[in-house]
Amino acid sequence: MKFVDTHCHLDGEEFIEDLEAVVARAQEAGVAAIGVPGIDLKSCQSVIALCQRYPGYCYPMLGLHPEEVRSDWKEVLAQIRQAFPGPIAIGEVGLDFYWSREFEKEQLEAFEEQVRWSVELQLPLMIHCRKAQNELVAILKKYKDSLPGGVFHCFTGNEIEAAELLQFERFVLGIGGVATFKKSHLPEVLPKVVPLSRLVLETDSPYMAPVPMRGKRNEPAFVAQVLHKLAEAYQVSEEEVAQKTNANCEKILNIRV
Repeated sequence: MKFVDTHCHLDGEEFIEDLEAVVARAQEAGVAAIGVPGIDLKSCQSVIALCQRYPGYCYPMLGLHPEEVRSDWKEVLAQIRQAFPGPIAIGEVGLDFYWSREFEKEQLEAFEEQVRWSVELQLPLMIHCRKAQNELVAILKKYKDSLPGGVFHCFTGNEIEAAELLQFERFVLGIGGVATFKKSHLPEVLPKVVPLSRLVLETDSPYMAPVPMRGKRNEPAFVAQVLHKLAEAYQVSEEEVAQKTNANCEKILNIRV
């Protein structure tokens, strides 16, 4: 059984010491491909280098993460843009007002600029959103008919929030380790309102390791725990979850396994 980790920061310093072993464990666990997003200019460069090291296995996504947006965002985006259209997606992009709204205006402008890239290049978006769904949806609605699709990464919301995001027909929800947490409501929420045809798997490694690895460094092999939890929640086989999420990866991200 093969499946995909659509969101893993494998280029991060957390994996420098044992990258080969991490990749080997992922392959042994059944991970057939890994999506690797950039978050700023430096990481976009390391993402490209990593994906060149593992061609056909690690797939680059480039973008400016909302928490990395500063007053120089236009200059940073201009440099990131030079790498396109090689990457498979634009990401990790979005809005995040959880800690601060200091650069709210800049975040909104930087996100909309990258949404325009998505329309122009017809590349999917890998979207991060925290405490900003209303603002995010308002921007996406402007381009709703032209957007090629994408992933709402790390979805942890309720039925209403899921429905609001799924109005964008070519988008799917990225589900990670949070779904395995004891207090998570996702195992109840998702089967009610989200068909498997609108989900993909992710880890967001090295962050948010799933149960029973919670508290440890997350890594792509652990996406198998997310798959297992979704199979339980939807009351289907793990093979069906893998098959349907793999099909979504091919349709949305052009990752074939």
